[in-house]
This record gives sequence, structure tokens and C-alpha cells, in this order.
Amino acid sequence: MLNDSGALVVIIGAPGSGKTRAGKKLAKILDAPLIDTDKVVVASHGPIPELFAEFGEEYFREREREAVANALLEPAVVTLGGGAVLNFDTQADLASHRVVQLTMSKAAARLRIAGSKRPLAKNADEWEKLVDARRPIYDELSSLTIDTSLKPMEKVAREIADWLGTQQQ
Repeated sequence: MLNDSGALVVIIGAPGSGKTRAGKKLAKILDAPLIDTDKVVVASHGPIPELFAEFGEEYFREREREAVANALLEPAVVTLGGGAVLNFDTQADLASHRVVQLTMSKAAARLRIAGSKRPLAKNADEWEKLVDARRPIYDELSSLTIDTSLKPMEKVAREIADWLGTQQQ
């Protein structure tokens, strides 16, 4: 059963797959706020690469979990960082939400993450290993999957909006 309150939709997926960009466009279509949990963490605690370097991944994941838990309570489009789904409490929370997974090909990843400051996916090979390890979780949690490799984000957002229109409220 889906929540009657809380997040309108949650967007998950691989680093660089366009979650934030699609989320912004979708929020505009739905005339709803966007909550990007990575941006929430950065606003409260500082840049993610610095958090990883100074305090480690576990520290970051704790801050991320707090941001996700709070975001899921809001009537908004919520975008999660690629690794947020690793938390078991987040996985349980997402069971009662409409969840969309964005994917992309390794070729698209090469272009999108080149020169990235992402602490766990600095190049396409690291990205591929990371995504392969997380894919079963992404697949389990999502009800709709969209490959963004060759699709404009406006089209991705429209596809999500159309899908939401078919879901029980």
C-alpha cells in the first residue's frame, strides 16, 4: 500500500544517471518541491567528497539516512544519492513509496562522470563495479525503470509524470 502522505515519488539509481536533473524537471511539471537528499547533506554538513575524506563513508551514510528519512515525509519529488538505498531502513521505507529507477549505459557513464569528484565512482570502471553491486537493490525497490542514456531529461520527467498518473493515489 502506498503512502497517502509523504513523497510524491522517489527517484533512485546509478551515480550520474540524471536523478537530480530529471527530478527538477518533474517537480516543475507536478508543481511540487524537489528535495535532493545529497544537497540536504551538503547544506548541513559540507561537500560530500570532503565528508568521505575527513570522516569516512559510514559518517556520510548516517547523515544521508537522516536526510532521506526526513525527505520521505514531505509531499515532494525526492531524489536520493546513488548509495542511499544501501541502508536497510531506507529500503524498508521505500516499500511504501512510488520509486523510479534511472539507469544509463557504461558509454553514457564515461561521458557524464568524466572528471567527477564522486568519491566512489571516479571513472567508468569504478562506476560499473558500483552499479553492478547495487543493481539488485535498485531493481527490487523500483516499480519503473528508465534508461536515460539517450533520452532528454524533459522526456524522462514526462514519462515519470505519465506513470504517476496511472498509479493509485
